[in-house]
Amino acid sequence: MSVLSVPAPAPVAPRRAAALVWGVAVSAYVAAVFHRSSLGVTGVDAADRFQINASVLATFSVAQLAVYALMQVPVGVLLDRFGSRRLLVAGGVLMVAGQLCFALATDVRLAIAARVLVGLGDAMTFISVLRIVAFWFPGRRNPLMTQLTGTFGQLGAILGAVPLVALLHRAGWTPAFLTAAAVGATVVLTVVVVVRDTPHRETATGPAPRLAVVGRELRAAWAQPGTRLGLWTHFVTQFSGAVFALLWGYPFLVQGQGLSPTAAASLLTLMTVATFLSGPVVAHLCARYPFHRSVLVFAVTGATAAVWAVVLAWPGRSPGWLLVALVLALALNGPGSMIGFDYARTANPVHRIGSATGVVNVGGFVAAILLVLAVGVVLDLATPAGRAAPDLAAFRWAFAVQYALWALGTVQVLRYRNATRRAAAARERTPDPR
Repeated sequence: MSVLSVPAPAPVAPRRAAALVWGVAVSAYVAAVFHRSSLGVTGVDAADRFQINASVLATFSVAQLAVYALMQVPVGVLLDRFGSRRLLVAGGVLMVAGQLCFALATDVRLAIAARVLVGLGDAMTFISVLRIVAFWFPGRRNPLMTQLTGTFGQLGAILGAVPLVALLHRAGWTPAFLTAAAVGATVVLTVVVVVRDTPHRETATGPAPRLAVVGRELRAAWAQPGTRLGLWTHFVTQFSGAVFALLWGYPFLVQGQGLSPTAAASLLTLMTVATFLSGPVVAHLCARYPFHRSVLVFAVTGATAAVWAVVLAWPGRSPGWLLVALVLALALNGPGSMIGFDYARTANPVHRIGSATGVVNVGGFVAAILLVLAVGVVLDLATPAGRAAPDLAAFRWAFAVQYALWALGTVQVLRYRNATRRAAAARERTPDPR
């Protein structure tokens, strides 16, 4: 998600045409999630290919995540100027180029540049699909279609788990990532042929907003306690599941827990499927109990921290049922982080929701970047001298870093929840000037 301008309501499009355009646009998001998560199951092989330690491997994900986070506002401006179709094509081309570079790279610097390209293209995709939804579907269906867009996008993580691991170990590094690039190129061509910005115009573009206007809207969004509550909600709920899926979960399961590559990839797939199923449930609970959304935030955070505590304290390698419980708890992190966007939506006027969404989205990615780096550093420090890979003890120390982030995030959620409630009470006491 990113800065998103909400267009004026468009005439209702024919249902079949709208479904086709949306379906192809969602396939672009599925491909983006596939490219984004492709490093998560190939981290062990990447360390061997490039002969790097855990800290350097962490920079691969950090580069990708940092570009994604930094591009939130600029991509929103570009979207207003050039429209969804052009950005979906540009983003797809960038991700294909990144996977091609990653397939052929033998140098660490080229590999990091490849992940930067993937992060840059990924940043353009989800927001563009949301704008397609806003133009092609009536307003009453927008919330459902937005939730379905995010849910179906997780299919990309499934494709980036077991199938990619199987191809990598059967055909090798270069053929596997060349295949990933080919899949992405096919989706880009489909977008070019099918997707249109609106039902009635080829493109939906406009003048680029002035930087002063963008800055003013961002400052106004930040001034709302509800926006900051959303940011810290996103921060505290998202990072554990994101880091597990994007980089360190697969090495933890293979090197730390001694699972086979296929078993580890299967657990990551289970995590994605559980996310797919739990997303609508969390959305329904938020809609039905809007004044108790923070209860869900604390429930997701507490459950994740509790299961991790059992895993990290378990003597020796964890049994299968406990690892299943871990990935099921982590599966709630993505849907839980969406509550942050709901806070931003209810705390800001319609014309500022895009700016507030961009602010909120930074929270989880900053936390993920911090954890990715911290785990890499701790793994290097805690791995016994002479060992080629971290052992279980090293992973325990590394993942224990999460508790500092959970503590910080929980305190800030409590702080801004109270501030938001005070602001709401003050608005209710203010007499209507009319």
